[in-house]
Amino acid sequence: MTKQESVTAQVPRLGEMGMENYPPYLMNRIMGRYNAALKEEMAALGLTTPQMRALAVLSVVNGILIGQLAVYAVVQQSTLSRALDALVRDGLVRREADETDSRAVRVFLTDAGREAYDRLWPHMAEANEAMLRGISEVEQRAFTQTLQTMLRNIRKHDF
Repeated sequence: MTKQESVTAQVPRLGEMGMENYPPYLMNRIMGRYNAALKEEMAALGLTTPQMRALAVLSVVNGILIGQLAVYAVVQQSTLSRALDALVRDGLVRREADETDSRAVRVFLTDAGREAYDRLWPHMAEANEAMLRGISEVEQRAFTQTLQTMLRNIRKHDF
């Protein structure tokens, strides 16, 4: 028996543990509801979820490389490329060649992009508050630290 087979034999199957006890399922459900809560405001701004994620990331880390933006926004690079095409067309972001590597492209939020993000942020904050309702600040900090540890355990990038 291989090491993987041994570990797999010891871990209960999804049906045995129940989906409500399986963190990846819970995280997907939570993010699905979070995105759904923002859908109306995103539609009013003409934004898709990948576009909203890109604007949110750029509001914090402006001028990053497209590959880094894809990681931070949790969007496949091909999907992000299409989202950026629309954001550029709408004047919300601009692309620029990297100063040190002409093959690399950086993405910047424009003033119009900042305004769109600023309109969306209160809805994002409200959706976050709804998720955390009834959870103490101590529990929220512990939960965030747990999520950060989980991300460090599985991430493939140094950021």
